[in-house]
Amino acid sequence: MIKSRPWNFSAGPSVLPEAVLEQAAAEMLDWHGSGMSVMEMSHRGSEFTQICDEAEADLRELLGVGNEFAVLFMQGGATAENAIVPMNLIGRSEHKHADYVLTGSWSTKSFKEAKKYGDPAVAATNEAALDDDGQTYGPLTWVPAVDQWQVRPSAAYLHLCSNETIGGVEFMDWPDANQMASLGAPDVPLVVDASSHFLSRPMDFSHVGMLYAGAQKNAGPAGVTVVVLRRDLIGHALPICPSAFDYANVAQERSRFNTPPTYAIYIAGLVFKWLLAQGGLAQIEKANITKADALYGFFDQSAFYRVPVHPSVRSRMNVPFTLADSALDQAFLDGARAAGLNQLKGHKSVGGMRASIYNAMPLQGVMALIDYLQWFEREHG
Repeated sequence: MIKSRPWNFSAGPSVLPEAVLEQAAAEMLDWHGSGMSVMEMSHRGSEFTQICDEAEADLRELLGVGNEFAVLFMQGGATAENAIVPMNLIGRSEHKHADYVLTGSWSTKSFKEAKKYGDPAVAATNEAALDDDGQTYGPLTWVPAVDQWQVRPSAAYLHLCSNETIGGVEFMDWPDANQMASLGAPDVPLVVDASSHFLSRPMDFSHVGMLYAGAQKNAGPAGVTVVVLRRDLIGHALPICPSAFDYANVAQERSRFNTPPTYAIYIAGLVFKWLLAQGGLAQIEKANITKADALYGFFDQSAFYRVPVHPSVRSRMNVPFTLADSALDQAFLDGARAAGLNQLKGHKSVGGMRASIYNAMPLQGVMALIDYLQWFEREHG
């Protein structure tokens, strides 16, 4: 097959499976004989009800969660959830306590937003450098050990961002019940912003109270935010919480309390079906490990490129890297675009480069990137 489209390494909105795009194109004018595009459907009509209910069922199958969790399709992205979460959950604590683990830009933004609604505290942070095994890793490039966290037993929840898209730091495991008990907070549920590695691997919900994720990384297009929420945590919204953001209302109406992002839910549903056809999250994780190992393996043998993240927490989804000479950055990006490799510029807050290799990025695309990295090093190293 001749590659006609460039490889898209954008951090989000990101690459979607071509099979999903092709099906959406084929169904654009007429969904399943309805005579309507999904964008034209009533969100309460039978056609969209079927689409939304199937998407929820398929997502439940992928995640392995039962009816003890509500699965919601909301709007506003993970950034809106930074406010919606405390507005719904911080009232569980008499003193409006909530604790946050800060490991990068997104968890820090979540913490700052929560200050508007209660009394959040920092449970752990990686804002200082880490000296490990003779090497120094800068701030926001590692994760503090769980036994060093300080969690208040009075906290309504403990929040963490399990994959920092900008910094490329990923939690490979979340604290389990035994670890939370050892911290003196056995009843404090985890709230996880999993946006940029959601659906990239199986996830353990045994001690998770809530998980949320913007869809525009692995789950679909921008516009829909997935919330997976333990039902016993619902019903504590602050009086200031808008009714459209009250989890109780959204759960009762099966994500259709108000008009949801219908087309984004439809595309996300197609992505869920594509993932099931690949063999589910266990199989997609194997593919993601293969891609990440290939790319990090190349970087580790090169003296020209450097990955700033501690090896134990390197993200499989977002791979930041720098060149030996930052003066070559623009030449690198220009050459990459000419080679059909797009969106490799790092986030403006950290600079350098970043390759996001989400589920829909095949190994072929990663190998094309490695070929270019090798060529550029030979030319400029």
